[in-house]
Amino acid sequence: MEEFTELLIGKISQPVQLNVYCQGQGFPILCLHGHPGSGLCMSVFTDYLSQRFQTLSPDLRGYGRSRTVEGFQMSDHLIDLEDLLNRFQINRCLVLGWSLGGILAMELALRLPERVSGLILIATAARPRGNHPAIAWQDNLYTGIASILNRVSPGWRWNIETFGKRSLYRYLIQNHSATAYQYLAQEALVAYLQTSKAATDALNQALKARYNRLADLEQILCPCLVLAGEADRHITAQSSQETAQHLQESEWRCYPHTAHLFPWEIPNQVLRDIDDWIQRHPQVVDLKG
Repeated sequence: MEEFTELLIGKISQPVQLNVYCQGQGFPILCLHGHPGSGLCMSVFTDYLSQRFQTLSPDLRGYGRSRTVEGFQMSDHLIDLEDLLNRFQINRCLVLGWSLGGILAMELALRLPERVSGLILIATAARPRGNHPAIAWQDNLYTGIASILNRVSPGWRWNIETFGKRSLYRYLIQNHSATAYQYLAQEALVAYLQTSKAATDALNQALKARYNRLADLEQILCPCLVLAGEADRHITAQSSQETAQHLQESEWRCYPHTAHLFPWEIPNQVLRDIDDWIQRHPQVVDLKG
């Protein structure tokens, strides 16, 4: 417990000026990617939401173009994000986080409650638990081949049937559609290659300390939308539902026949549900609160 607490508090650190992708105008929505990932991986959300709002999607420290060679702790991400809000003079924003990004979204709401109007939590949990099977060498081989071929020819059905469904992609998605493989080709592979060892080490350190913030979620008073994929093996749907149950004001939805990357599997459905939630909670996009 002492080790876990130290990870949350962190040591004194200077913020890293994050690379940020900004789109649109209006109420700000901060979109936080997962691991491995980058700000560009959030385009499934930002391309749509930026038609009505201002979206800011940073590369977190150690990811994408926010390069660092020094080791850091998970708490340093929060220092960077607070600096980002100050830099863009954002006093209040809606935060959307996917996987690791969702964990950081909850941490930001705990750290700066007056600046977070609401949370949209995607495939994430305050006590993340997975049930991923052991990985064999064939899994890595098929994943490498599938990724290279998919980068050259996104959504190629022969590649999906021959290698994709036998690769680690089978645990990340359930719908092996051309749309999902387009996102994998355009965003996932590059993000994976740009993820630093320091970022991986910081995440692993928190997981080894058995990250668990369930007891603190009662402090989050803003409206929250919690979405999960039924077959998620990385952060189980049960973990996400447990988080929803501990939040003061939350709505929970679980999508059948989808996994950790479900926004890339069923993007239209996810965006419709986010739209509907925002319409029913207009205070989350109201500058006056």
